[in-house]
Amino acid sequence: MKRIAFLYLFILQGILAFAQQKVTWNGKQCAVVLTYDDALNVHLDNVIPVLDSAKLKGTFYLSGYFPGFRQRITDWRKAAANGHEMANHTLFHPCIGQIPGREWVKPESNMGAYSVTRMVDEIRMMNVLLQTLDGKTQRTFAYPCGDNKIGDVTYLDLMKDDFVAARGVKPEFLSLGQIDLMNVGAIGINGQSGEELITLVKKAMETKTLLVFLFHGVGGEHNLNVSVDAHRKLVHFLQQNQSQIWVAPFLEVTQYIKEAQQKMKKGNK
Repeated sequence: MKRIAFLYLFILQGILAFAQQKVTWNGKQCAVVLTYDDALNVHLDNVIPVLDSAKLKGTFYLSGYFPGFRQRITDWRKAAANGHEMANHTLFHPCIGQIPGREWVKPESNMGAYSVTRMVDEIRMMNVLLQTLDGKTQRTFAYPCGDNKIGDVTYLDLMKDDFVAARGVKPEFLSLGQIDLMNVGAIGINGQSGEELITLVKKAMETKTLLVFLFHGVGGEHNLNVSVDAHRKLVHFLQQNQSQIWVAPFLEVTQYIKEAQQKMKKGNK
């Protein structure tokens, strides 16, 4: 009788473990989000065609003042219509200029000279511009240069209802319950090979965590850059392993995380 009870308990634990794994990342081992910052021409020319050929969707953090946005609005609208996420990276991409190594920050785009009200107004104006591209109202945000405060004020605290989530720059691999949706970590990419990018994905698979890639240049146009070949190898690996990897835009993944975290909180009460 004890053996039967033990066997029943063993089977039940196995079922529960399988069920928990099944709901972790939309039924997959991990989640991978491909994000691209600064509305670069190479995103339209080198990135989107590769993603489209693999039937994968990316998240593009756009700033209204970048030439790659202003001069190619029609192309961005086409990308949005094809399922890619158009996301908010502020109107003028201000960064704190008083930090060592930030000599490139121009006085007019120095976040250190911004008021909180100005920052909030410019971010909301960028949401209006993005709505003209895709007609959507739900949006995600990425902190320019990872700077999330003006003085001691976390400016996004004043507009949490404006965004589902925000992406930061801290490199991390986190499980569902560990993620702060207002500052989701990301792995910044600069010069890695295709094999190194794939190794990052394999780590997420092993640890059953979220991996957010943060790309700038892909084949040029930015000093933070990765080769077209390395990027293509990553996309091909993701395409070939979709049975184990959930690849989706940042908005879709963070909406899923938000719902999962709400269920966790209810379950703990």
